[in-house]
Amino acid sequence: MSTAAVAHADHGHDDEPPVDEHFGHATGGKVAMWMFIAQDGMSFGGLLTAYALLRINSVDWPVPAEILGIGLTAFATFILICSSLTMVLAVEKAKARDQAGTARWLGLTILGGLIFLGIQVFEYMHLVDAGIGFAQSSWQGVEINDRFGSTFYAVTGFHGLHVFSGVVYLTCILLGTLKGKYTQGGISYSAVELVGLFWHFVDLVWILVFTFVYLL
Repeated sequence: MSTAAVAHADHGHDDEPPVDEHFGHATGGKVAMWMFIAQDGMSFGGLLTAYALLRINSVDWPVPAEILGIGLTAFATFILICSSLTMVLAVEKAKARDQAGTARWLGLTILGGLIFLGIQVFEYMHLVDAGIGFAQSSWQGVEINDRFGSTFYAVTGFHGLHVFSGVVYLTCILLGTLKGKYTQGGISYSAVELVGLFWHFVDLVWILVFTFVYLL
């Protein structure tokens, strides 16, 4: 082979992209979870889009900051963000085969979710007492756009259902952790990682909901 041909062959080899050592190594559970998150994200996208369209086309839409408890909900948002951090630490402890550490951080994540749900229930009770209903709404004795209450409860309630489902999911993983199922080394931690993906998704979606529904 001529020198030019060898040089061309070597040059062609250098142009080949590097091999990604992680490509093709995702577990079936992780692929399924990402698929679920993708379609669930579309559901939230549809709800937020419907909320935006209804609000834009309504001339009598009330100012959310005048009705909703921004301060308390901001605190709930902070708690939910902190629970994402504890979830990350739970996954790291599971990878390190630390059963006690995994259980501790999972428990704190569950606690964060329960606090968030408690604040949401408190807010709902306060709003209902103030006259904000799902079908009809009034504020300080004056009727307001009925779609404000219906869209608010639909969007935040749908997210609250996800938080509740996440708490149940986390509790199941915590029980398995206490039995030593997810800290045996290898990929035994994958169940903790999967619930972490779902929980991070729930937290991220809430940031969008809080921004769209409460702040804008």
